[in-house]
Amino acid sequence: MKLKIITIIGLVFFILSGGFAQSEKPNVLFILVDDLKPTLGTYGDEIAVSPNIDKLADMGMRFNNAYCNQAVCVASRYNLMLGSRSTSTGLVHFGKELRDAYPDAVTLPQYFKRAGYHAESMGKVFHIGHGNTNDEASWSIPHHKDKVIEYVLPESTNRELTREEAYFQNTRMYIEDTPSNKELPRGAAWESPDVLDDAYADGRVATHAIDRLRKLKKKADQPFFMAVGFARPHLPFSVPKKYWDLYNPEELPMPQYEEFPEDAPRLAGKRNGEITQFKPVPQKSNGIYADSLKRKLIHGYYAGVSYTDAQVGRVIDELKRLDMDKNTIIVLWGDHGWHLGDHGTWTKHTNYEQANRIPLLLVAPGVTKPGSETMQIAETVDIYPTLAELAGLEKPDVVQPVDGVSLVPVLKDGETKLKDHAYHAYIKWRHLGEAIRTSRYRMVRWTSLKDKDAEVLYELYDYENDPLETKNIAADNSAIVAELENILNTYPPAITSPRKR
Repeated sequence: MKLKIITIIGLVFFILSGGFAQSEKPNVLFILVDDLKPTLGTYGDEIAVSPNIDKLADMGMRFNNAYCNQAVCVASRYNLMLGSRSTSTGLVHFGKELRDAYPDAVTLPQYFKRAGYHAESMGKVFHIGHGNTNDEASWSIPHHKDKVIEYVLPESTNRELTREEAYFQNTRMYIEDTPSNKELPRGAAWESPDVLDDAYADGRVATHAIDRLRKLKKKADQPFFMAVGFARPHLPFSVPKKYWDLYNPEELPMPQYEEFPEDAPRLAGKRNGEITQFKPVPQKSNGIYADSLKRKLIHGYYAGVSYTDAQVGRVIDELKRLDMDKNTIIVLWGDHGWHLGDHGTWTKHTNYEQANRIPLLLVAPGVTKPGSETMQIAETVDIYPTLAELAGLEKPDVVQPVDGVSLVPVLKDGETKLKDHAYHAYIKWRHLGEAIRTSRYRMVRWTSLKDKDAEVLYELYDYENDPLETKNIAADNSAIVAELENILNTYPPAITSPRKR
């Protein structure tokens, strides 16, 4: 009888203490979405059809003020993987590999791998293309690559290699900001065939992720770090017809302000660029297209969001079906934002709000409260130390600079204040634009990289009174500029190319 009572007491204690879960290392499922800004229902977008990502947000915490550290794919992904800002490593351009800067760097998945984790990736994780390659040292098994630029319809390419396909296949290189593939034909900016989801890469990547989860389920004693990268809503908007059909084109939000901000330096804005690599977009224009073209591009972006949302849902549903969600940290991250015609700008590559604000959702069983949110400013570089702490790993002690801070206190209590600004940067016309974004303002300082005596240019935007960035108010608010520049001056001098080693 005594033995039976002791056994029951022991069982109760085991259950109350959380069973084996407290001693097990949590898995990590990291979902990366290319070119995704917060065009999601959970972020208040009333047009977006994103039920699966919205449900993911309901499982944990939504960061309402998250920012990338550079609004370009390759650099932003290095920011994530290294925990380092571009201006700390010099990895600011395409064609520069992370191990050129830090041969002995320990990437985020590599840090987990060293702690006994199985680490693997699929889809677009590191940026492969434009002269950049995958980092094989980060993974336990070879990376599962799939396409970013992809077409089903022959008329989209006329069966020829297109400009962007060449970039992403590394058959034509990209040297800083000078394209070298202008003699190649342009592919279509969109297509909408009536095909199954697996006709495009993101459907196949989700299927592969599901297959891998099932296999990893059989190795219950082996924690894993799985990175699943989705390509849409990156151009081209090659998306199955059913996702286009979710939207009425006449109800889509059109650009509200299509001019450059008044009194802003010309180099701060963007016209043409990446968007002109696709037909039928005009190859030279002021960025203000005919309404029919604008509406089609915006429609394609939203269709891409919904297509990726469906794939995210498939992966999360399988994680739950396998009963693996209770011990898996889930992150959904957009690598940077995207302009949809605001300022007459399309795609990314600026220091403005639409290019730099990102979605960031984090689910940490036993830490985050379902359906919670925070206004705490967060940066991409914060994710590395946050995941390390959540997994019970030591604070990262690695050769590369880790510029982020752990957000775990915020995950426990969304009212926690860790910092009052974000730092991000972008290089344009051989000028470095460094930005400080507070809850109300963004100040950008532009300095010449070739002439130290050149005039320093400033931008200042007040998002409380001017959320569309219609006017640069730096000239009339010198005290605020000086205050924010003092913050900027606390950062180390920017490195704008990898150091030779």
